[in-house]
Amino acid sequence: MNNMLLAIDIGNTHTVFGIYQGERLAADWRVTSNLQRTEDEVGAQLHQFLRGAGIEMKHIAAVGISSVVPNLTDVFDAMARKYFKVDPIVVTSKLDLGLKIHYDDPGSVGADRLCNSVAGFAKYGGPLIIIDFGTATTYDLVASNGDYLGGVIAPGIETSAADLHRRAAKLPKIELRFPGKIIATDTVSSMQAGILYGAVDALEGMVRRLQEGLKDREKKQPKVIATGGFSKLMSDHSPTIEACEPTLVLDGVRLICERVRRSRD
Repeated sequence: MNNMLLAIDIGNTHTVFGIYQGERLAADWRVTSNLQRTEDEVGAQLHQFLRGAGIEMKHIAAVGISSVVPNLTDVFDAMARKYFKVDPIVVTSKLDLGLKIHYDDPGSVGADRLCNSVAGFAKYGGPLIIIDFGTATTYDLVASNGDYLGGVIAPGIETSAADLHRRAAKLPKIELRFPGKIIATDTVSSMQAGILYGAVDALEGMVRRLQEGLKDREKKQPKVIATGGFSKLMSDHSPTIEACEPTLVLDGVRLICERVRRSRD
């Protein structure tokens, strides 16, 4: 149980914790990302999670952080130093990630997108189209040689649903599940059909466009991988998605931490 890694994926809506023992994800937890939370509150919550999983805090030898919320990055960095007595590895484009970033400003690529690309290529090779269903739906392209080529950012499924409810007085907050039929006969089902089937059609159309954009560069069709909170739901309804990897960001954090630690030894 010694020498375990705590991987943290801080998103705009949710934060996911993962405990790795070697390459194995031994436990994981998802909580709401809360800008008001202090390092002590995060530390206490993690202690509770670890205790429930039968893991002692002293067994955590390293902490890796992927964050797209700068204010929370500092909180979790401070938590790692105070509660685990380690200098956390915070994923940025400045680290040696083992890939070239083809972006006008590499520093503006979200850490989660970099982690997805590293982990996706390690598991499947390339080329890849990685779709992350989070607060935003992102499409990231990885070349045959592992280079990060760029991608697309679109509104997320939950974001679209919440905005529709917020902006339209008579439209309720809905559960995000596919309705039984496409021609809906009530308001909730109508919204579910529009948001979820619309998201499927959007992803399939976007993938076709991205495949066309890659045609001159790559000799084979890219494999399409889904990740993020809604990846399983969307994978079940889209034949375009070839693999579902819900914890790809955490896997990327682990791989990047291992690479950085090897370079420092």
